[in-house]
Amino acid sequence: MAKDLRIILLLDCYGAFLTPRQQEMMMHYYSEDLSLGEIAALTGTTRQAVRDSVKRSEQVLNHMEEKLQFAEKLCALRQNYAVIAETAATLAETCQETAVQDACTAIRSSVAAGLQLL
Repeated sequence: MAKDLRIILLLDCYGAFLTPRQQEMMMHYYSEDLSLGEIAALTGTTRQAVRDSVKRSEQVLNHMEEKLQFAEKLCALRQNYAVIAETAATLAETCQETAVQDACTAIRSSVAAGLQLL
């Protein structure tokens, strides 16, 4: 399951580097959880051709991540945002000063906006 989630993340990051046909096969296989046989019937090709396309696409995605490490950095950024939001929430709860609470609210708002961009 973790491998599937990793590939889906890599598809989000690097899917545009795949051909439209590869994108279609990967979406059927990973997002829609169709079997190789189901994809073959749907796309009018053989099961082996679908398997080859999926494996080749996985290689392309893994190669891109190996070189660019964008997905890894994206995950780290999300974790950092979560820590910042949690720290701001804790600070707002423990401090009674309105200015500090307002600042914490602004921080959490900025974090939420940043997460939306990711």
